[in-house]
Amino acid sequence: MGIETAVFEMSAGLADQLPVSTVPEIAFSGRSNAGKSSLINRLLSRKSLARISSAPGKTATINFYNLGFCRFVDLPGYGYAKVSKAEKLRWSDLAEGYFRQWRNLRLVVQLMDFRHAPAAADLQMIRYLRDAEIPCLVAAMKSDKLNKTARTAQETAYKGQFAPYPDIQVIPCSAVSGEGVDVIMKKIFAVCQNKMK
Repeated sequence: MGIETAVFEMSAGLADQLPVSTVPEIAFSGRSNAGKSSLINRLLSRKSLARISSAPGKTATINFYNLGFCRFVDLPGYGYAKVSKAEKLRWSDLAEGYFRQWRNLRLVVQLMDFRHAPAAADLQMIRYLRDAEIPCLVAAMKSDKLNKTARTAQETAYKGQFAPYPDIQVIPCSAVSGEGVDVIMKKIFAVCQNKMK
């Protein structure tokens, strides 16, 4: 099994429904409209394996995709204001439950909208991952929507924003044009081949 034969494995709405971690896992994290499902589909060269919500905030489960040599883990999006407090709490408990469990977690792909500065919630997630010593990279999404001037400005801004984290790679990325997809996939292959410490 591999990219061409990747399959949707299961969804978990509660932490106690999470499957046993038997293979390396690559988690995708970001705001509700960050484009996690679109990026997963592009990485796997599929059009609709990962279901794209019709509106932000509708993905309320952790979705698992099995590639054989690893799993892609699509975490619930955060930061969507129109969801009830109770539902936000459930999503938070679900995501925290995932990170609290022992998982064969090799990498978190943290998605951010490259057209804007990182949101406070994005930076909070980066700090959490660093404190937990979980490897991560930033997929700076929607790079295709920036003209040359805006892109240069955002590259400079992101460089300054992530100066305290020199080991975190920021990869301009687009699920539409495919920019950055090969770079991310190479990183995924590399971390999956490494043995856990």
